[in-house]
Amino acid sequence: MSSLHRPLSAMAVAAFAAVSSIELPDRLSHHHRLVDASTDAVVSLPPASKLEASASSVTPLSGLHLFPRNHHQAFCLPKAPVASLPVINRVHQYARLAKASEGTAAAVPSSSSPDVMYRWHLPDPAACSDDSSDDRSQTVVVLLGWLGSKQKHLKRYADWYTSRGFQVVTFTLPMSDIVSYNVGGKAERNVEVLSAHLADWVREEDGKKIVFHTFSNTGWLCYGVILENLQRQDPSALQKIKGSIIDSAPVAVPDSQVWALGFSAAIMKKHSIATKGAALGDTRSDVLVVESHRDVKPAATEAVLLSALEKFFDVVLNYPAINRRLSGVMDLLSSNQPNCPQLYMYSSADRVIPAKSVESFVESQQRRAEREVRSCDFVSSPHVDHYRNNPGLYTSQLTSFLEDCVQTRRREDSPSPLPPPA
Repeated sequence: MSSLHRPLSAMAVAAFAAVSSIELPDRLSHHHRLVDASTDAVVSLPPASKLEASASSVTPLSGLHLFPRNHHQAFCLPKAPVASLPVINRVHQYARLAKASEGTAAAVPSSSSPDVMYRWHLPDPAACSDDSSDDRSQTVVVLLGWLGSKQKHLKRYADWYTSRGFQVVTFTLPMSDIVSYNVGGKAERNVEVLSAHLADWVREEDGKKIVFHTFSNTGWLCYGVILENLQRQDPSALQKIKGSIIDSAPVAVPDSQVWALGFSAAIMKKHSIATKGAALGDTRSDVLVVESHRDVKPAATEAVLLSALEKFFDVVLNYPAINRRLSGVMDLLSSNQPNCPQLYMYSSADRVIPAKSVESFVESQQRRAEREVRSCDFVSSPHVDHYRNNPGLYTSQLTSFLEDCVQTRRREDSPSPLPPPA
C-alpha cells in the first residue's frame, strides 16, 4: 500500500502547494469551539487514558489508515491537535428546563474544556407553550455535518429547530480526523460515543424520539455508522428513530470522483467550483434561481488538486478493507434503514453529488412500500447550500415533513383511548 501512495502523494504535494495561499493548516485543523451558555450543553473530551478500556469494539483492522501515517509530513503541514476519545459527560440540560423556571440555572461545562465533538441545543422556551410542544420537546434532531463543516455552520439549522421547540444535537468530524482516518479508529469511536449517548437518552422515558438530518455523503455515512452502533448497542433504540432528512446525498457506492470533489470543496471552500450553482432554465415560482455558472470550469489550481485526489482515491477506495467498510455501511443504508419516513433534498446543479444518483436512490427506497419517501430538487443551488439559497422552500419542506410524518407518527403510535363504559 505504501508503495502505491508515493507517486500519488507526490502529485498531492504539488496540488496542495498550489493552494497553500488558502490557509490549508487552518482548513485541516479542528473546528473552533463555540460556547453559548444560555442555550447549549457542551460535550467535552477528557484525557485519552480514561478511554482506552472503552474502545473494546475497535476492529482488528484498526491499524489500517485511509491516509499513511506520515501523510502530514508529506504535505509539510503542522500537525493538527489530536483530540482524545470523549467519555460522555451527560449534561442533559433539557431535563432542567422546568427547574429553570424555579430559579435553578442549568450547569454548563467551562468554555475552556477540550475540543467539542458535538453539542446539545435546548429548545427555545418561547416555543414550548402550545399544545404540541410536549411532542416536539421529546424529539431530538441530530444534525450530522458535511466534510469540513464546523459547529458554526450547523448553528443556523439548529436555531431553526430549537425555535420550533425541538432539541438538537450538532455533530461534526474535524478534517484532521478524516485525513488521518483508519478503520475502527478515532473518528468511528467518536461516532460510537454519540450513538451511546442517543441510546441512553431514549431509554430514560417513554415517548422520546430521534430524527436525523444529514448533510452530504459524510453526514449520511455517519448516520449509517450510528445505525450499526445502535443495532449492536441497543436495537430497541432503532424503533425511536421517526424520520431521516438527507441534504445533498447520497452516492451509494465508493466513488473516487465524488470523494475528490468533496475533499476539494472542503479544502478550497468558496474558491471551489462546488460552490457555484447553475441556472437550468427553471421558471417555477417556488425556486430561487441563482447566478448561472453552467459553463464554469475549475481553475487551474483546483483542476490539479482534483486530478491528484481522484487518482489517490482510485487506489484508496479500492483497498479491500476500506472498500468493505464503506460498502457495508452503504449497503445498510440502502437496504436496512429503520422503517420511518425519509426526505431527500438535493439539486440538479450540485457539482459534488450528482442529482441522478440521489434520484436513483430515492426510487429504490420508494419501492419499499412500508415507508414514505419524499424528495425535493432545488434545481440551481450548490452543494449543501439549499437553505441559504432558498430558505422559504427549504423550511417549508422541513415543516411539512415533520408535521405529516414525524408528529403524526407519534399520534399513530400512541395507544387508542378506551371506549366509554356501556
